[in-house]
Amino acid sequence: MSAKKILFLTGDFAEDYETMVPFQAMQMVGHTVHAVCPGKKSGDTIKTAIHDFEGDQTYTEKPGHLFALNANFEDVNVSNYDALMIAGGRAPEYLRMTERVLDIIREFDKAQKPIAAVCHGAQLLTAAGVIKGKKISAYPACAAEVTLAGAEYANISVDDAITDGHFITAPAWPAHPKWLAQFLSALGTKITL
Repeated sequence: MSAKKILFLTGDFAEDYETMVPFQAMQMVGHTVHAVCPGKKSGDTIKTAIHDFEGDQTYTEKPGHLFALNANFEDVNVSNYDALMIAGGRAPEYLRMTERVLDIIREFDKAQKPIAAVCHGAQLLTAAGVIKGKKISAYPACAAEVTLAGAEYANISVDDAITDGHFITAPAWPAHPKWLAQFLSALGTKITL
């Protein structure tokens, strides 16, 4: 396996598990991961939020950890990366207002590089206009946005994931085992025991 270079888009109030776990998992298997956020530079932190499923109509939210960014958003050059990961939580609703974020996603899409989005990360895919005709999963509250963007909403179990072309999507952090496995497969990463 040759190590890959992954761009990781996140922001304030991204879901804690959907930020920490993928970032660390990709490093664990030997890939380089650059975590960036508009308006912030390497060494700055974002605040995360813990979203849990406790029987309410939607998730509950509690303060998460501070997460340190390790690259500068302004320095992002898509040609330097093999894939894109997008954290969920509340960050995407804010990040989609930054045109450069949407341009980055469009560049990854045009190059047919793997794009992994979890939970509300699909809001960035819809805002970028890149999922028409695809089968995309997301947190159920994002189903209407996915459909309005011309994609088919994949109504799958919260612990499942789906790959359609170069898009790897999942509804929430309980899907990490399948979502991360499908992303690693798209990268050509093989893990042997």
